[in-house]
Amino acid sequence: MIKARTFISPITRKRLARFRKMRLAWWSLWILIGLYVLSLGSELLCNDKPLYVRYEGKSHFPVFFYYPEKTFVPGGLKTRPDYKKIAELPSFKDDSSNFMIFPPIPFGPYKSADPKSIMTSDHVMVSIAQTPRVGAVDVNPKLEIIRSNQAGNFFGKEDRSLRGASLPKLISLPNDAAQAVKSRFRGEDSPRFQARVKDAKGNGVEISIPAFTAKTAPPRLVRLTFRDDLGSAALTKNLSFVKSLEIDDGDRHFWDSLPQELQKRITDKVEGMFAGYAEPFFFKHQGMRLRAGFAKDEVRFPYPPVKSHLMGIDGAGRDVLARILYGLRTSLSFGLILVVVSMGLGTAAGAIQGYYGGLVDITGQRITEIWSAIPFLYVMILLGSVYGRSFLLLLVCYAIFNWIGISYYMRAEFLRLRRQAFVESASCMGVPDYKIMIRHILPNGLVPIITFFPFFLVGAIGSLAALDYLGFGLPPPTPSWGELLAQAQTYRWAWWLILYPSAALFIVMLLGVFIGEGVRNAFDPKQFSRLR
Repeated sequence: MIKARTFISPITRKRLARFRKMRLAWWSLWILIGLYVLSLGSELLCNDKPLYVRYEGKSHFPVFFYYPEKTFVPGGLKTRPDYKKIAELPSFKDDSSNFMIFPPIPFGPYKSADPKSIMTSDHVMVSIAQTPRVGAVDVNPKLEIIRSNQAGNFFGKEDRSLRGASLPKLISLPNDAAQAVKSRFRGEDSPRFQARVKDAKGNGVEISIPAFTAKTAPPRLVRLTFRDDLGSAALTKNLSFVKSLEIDDGDRHFWDSLPQELQKRITDKVEGMFAGYAEPFFFKHQGMRLRAGFAKDEVRFPYPPVKSHLMGIDGAGRDVLARILYGLRTSLSFGLILVVVSMGLGTAAGAIQGYYGGLVDITGQRITEIWSAIPFLYVMILLGSVYGRSFLLLLVCYAIFNWIGISYYMRAEFLRLRRQAFVESASCMGVPDYKIMIRHILPNGLVPIITFFPFFLVGAIGSLAALDYLGFGLPPPTPSWGELLAQAQTYRWAWWLILYPSAALFIVMLLGVFIGEGVRNAFDPKQFSRLR
């Protein structure tokens, strides 16, 4: 303990004490460390392999070791076993001495879930909705009907009997509608016309005439389209059926009002829906044209959160919670390794330039400027297409471009410290240059590294997520937050693919920013200086 205290300088102890007083940064540091430690044990928390298997008096640990299927199934294959299916065999279900202990979340980040294992509602929903009647008539300049297509329903007549009939005598046609028809027969440019009238039974009807552009000759006929104006008065009924073909929920009074033949037809469709699929159909009831549609809660990936999958399932059937937890380990590991490597390269480059100065400094600066002009994304795409995407390739590509920023700060630190008395004393004593840089100057110039470390870590995590989102990051099926967000763009209705990865990325980056702010304030001497 005494050696540790003598190793840490008084200035460093004061900075650590100031950092501890900043509760937000201090607790953010421990929360981020705790999340990373938790992610390092992802296999013990989220895994489709059991932690422990007891079979025929022998202990097995599938999380740490590979066992072929024949180890647990007599006559089995030498391939990787499906432990969940093996757990359902009589040798495990009927014999209590054989058992398996699975992790708290028995799903891995790679294997797709079995749709049959997901609990869904065992009901068929029947939606009965009123559909509007649609019809059209073609009239001549005298507003006489020449052709009718399903328009007889609006006038209480057959389509054939409407030929030659005067439209104003059949329906109360507004003057604006008559003028719109006549303007088209005159060959004038006319906008789309729309109005609401009453049919023969007094029901609201929407009449429309399409837009017209003037031509060399006026039209011989003009078409008017009629459509029921249902509005909020449209009939909508929802009925829920169980497997016994009985109504579990819905308007029973409306169901009883339907004819027996129609009820039989609907229940036959419901039975077919339980077996597979049922086509919707149209029917008439009490003068209304209704449509009966059928829907059943089926497991189609991506699937929303359920009890067994708390954060839902992605488009490939994999558990989102497991992929987020494994993605946390991937992101933090990538960020930490990248920041350490890039800061090491940047520190070495900046130290050499700052310590020697002169021609070495100028040459190093020009090389750095040329290197920074190389487009990183193009290099990443080129190397990925040649060598294939991998964690190591992505790390190397990022590291060889990410050191430039910190090198400028370290160069300035070495330029400032190389003329200090302790450096000149060490040089006069014959200490080699590399020892002076490592043992004397570097410990006194660590402020930029410590200050920018959290911010560089946040930037690395965000960059990895962005590359995975664009498809240039880690190879599939590596768990990644960016890959989940890319799926969210494909399945925009899958809110859980947007919410949970975004929340995880936001929380980790926010913790990193809090830590960085705390470190910067703790190492900032200006707020503790006094003017005299």
